[in-house]
Amino acid sequence: MRSSDQDPGTLEQRLRLGPGFQDADRERVFSALTALDRHLARWNPEQVDIRLSVKHRESLEQRVTLEIWLPHWPSLFVHFNDPDLDRALVEARKLMIREIEDERERS
Repeated sequence: MRSSDQDPGTLEQRLRLGPGFQDADRERVFSALTALDRHLARWNPEQVDIRLSVKHRESLEQRVTLEIWLPHWPSLFVHFNDPDLDRALVEARKLMIREIEDERERS
């Protein structure tokens, strides 16, 4: 997380951890997803809703889902399956950045 003298980024302010995650996972999640902040910077944090969940955690079928709601855009969501949670988070982040960029080009 950021130091107390800096404003928290959109990700830190708006991320909701869904099923499969606990508050103890926040630092790990922020570390993996932090690159999303610069792609969300064009919106006020209050306009953004971000939800992250995982099914079948710590199994071969583990599936991370990342959903983002932005004003005047369709809902964006990505899934990534990988038994390694950190790799699944990073790959979901990459997929979401691609979705944001694609939608921005269509707008």
